[in-house]
Amino acid sequence: MKFGVETVAVGIGAFLALLGAAFAADSLFEAHMWVLFFVLLVSVVLLLRKASFGAVKAASGEATESEYFDEVVKYGAVATMFWGVVGFLVGVVIAAQMAFPDLNIEPWFNFGRMRPLHTSAVVFAFGGNALLATSFYVVQRTTRARLWGGNAAWFVFWGYQLFIIMAATGYLLGITQSREYAEPEWYVDLWLTIVWVVYLLVFLGTLFKRKEPHIYVANWFYLAFIVTIAMLHIVNNLAVPVSFLGVKSYSAFAGVQDALTQWWYGHNAVGFFLTAGFLGMMYYFIPKQVGRPVYSYRLSIVHFWSLIFLYIWAGPHHLHYTALPDWAQTLGMVFSVMLWMPSWGGMINGLMTLSGAWDKIRTDPIVRMMVIAVAFYGMSTFEGPVMSIKAVNSLSHYTDWTIGHVHSGALGWVGMISFGAIYYLVPKLWHRERLYSLRLVNWHFWLATLGIVVYAAVMWVAGIQQGLMWREYDDQGFLVYSFAESVAAMKPYYILRTIGGALYLVGGLVMAYNIFMTIRGHERKEAPIPGSQPAMQPAE
Repeated sequence: MKFGVETVAVGIGAFLALLGAAFAADSLFEAHMWVLFFVLLVSVVLLLRKASFGAVKAASGEATESEYFDEVVKYGAVATMFWGVVGFLVGVVIAAQMAFPDLNIEPWFNFGRMRPLHTSAVVFAFGGNALLATSFYVVQRTTRARLWGGNAAWFVFWGYQLFIIMAATGYLLGITQSREYAEPEWYVDLWLTIVWVVYLLVFLGTLFKRKEPHIYVANWFYLAFIVTIAMLHIVNNLAVPVSFLGVKSYSAFAGVQDALTQWWYGHNAVGFFLTAGFLGMMYYFIPKQVGRPVYSYRLSIVHFWSLIFLYIWAGPHHLHYTALPDWAQTLGMVFSVMLWMPSWGGMINGLMTLSGAWDKIRTDPIVRMMVIAVAFYGMSTFEGPVMSIKAVNSLSHYTDWTIGHVHSGALGWVGMISFGAIYYLVPKLWHRERLYSLRLVNWHFWLATLGIVVYAAVMWVAGIQQGLMWREYDDQGFLVYSFAESVAAMKPYYILRTIGGALYLVGGLVMAYNIFMTIRGHERKEAPIPGSQPAMQPAE
């Protein structure tokens, strides 16, 4: 009888979940344990259907140690697309709720619970699965070694999906730590810690057994992302549960220390999850797609060390004009301004990798998508330091300008480079000659780009208008506009934001269809994209 390690682990987990649900004194905890129970029960059934009860033959076609472990990468690519569409859809819903408050459905589907669901679905579910899949793919190719740990990679993948489901259902049930980022409660955080440690071991183990003596720079960025996120997660989520059969816990921090800890976590989650990890993606997939080496390997190393040293100090710029000591605010501002240099070093390195292959921007929509991602990275990493300056921050803080800034980075940089990487990966993983349709990639590119531009530009204008309305005084020193008037003035901008988000969602659906048809093995016969073929010139 042959059962996978996953089957045994999931079966034990289902049994423990059932016990927790049966004996829980907290009704919310009980509800969450029932969610866990049914998720694990379905997992057990699915895994049992694949269990083998006969002797395993030597020639059964199982992967040998000399082959790459790509099955988990395939699952990661599919999960990336699935969670991406889910996250974009929830984003459009909450954008519509801001414009039309009647769309708030109490208690589970109001803005307060849907907003952290959207953030986590896009950042941790979509972005996290993209990082898992690409890091497992890249580290094997650049080390010429199979993933270390056997089925440990499967544990990381499925354990991470379980974390996503538990966090998402917890948000809708109202089970959070009620802090700035509405983090999941202690038991979900604890599970993620276990999964993340195994992820680190798999990645490090693969590097240690590498057959290539040199560690390629993309692996440095992936490793910095994994290690730093582990540190941030553990420190930020230090909490003492009231009981082991309840959701309530108390943070180890309070007051201004809690605020500083949260923004140390928050900004470095941006720096290492949404920046360093995706820079690893950039340094591998852009050279592969354009068929050119990295423009300057020396610049990539300088970029890496300067970025990871400076980023960790920048968090306090989110707390300007608060109870945080002034010296700490200034420290965050100074390091944020300094971050502009290494960030643009990476942008220049990514763009200049196209030297000798600039025509691919015209002929290859995947390259176009990667280039626009790097351009948005450069724009966002310039805008961020500018917004950290106290004089600018006094206008932008608490306004929708910040929302526009975040989404230009998240949708423009993170989304587009992830899309490009998945477009590159899928044909290779499923051994297809090409994608189902390059024209659909082109449609996706323009839908997503237009969606981002509309979204970000509208939020920039809305935010500046908000800041100016809030600080407008008459000649007697009274506020000219009430806060309610400033909210009412935002409605047309919020409607346009919803339209921009909807365009981005439609682009994601186009990609999902394209990827699905590619995996199924279909090829669409289509005319070349206009401009992709060189025009014949008359002889002179």
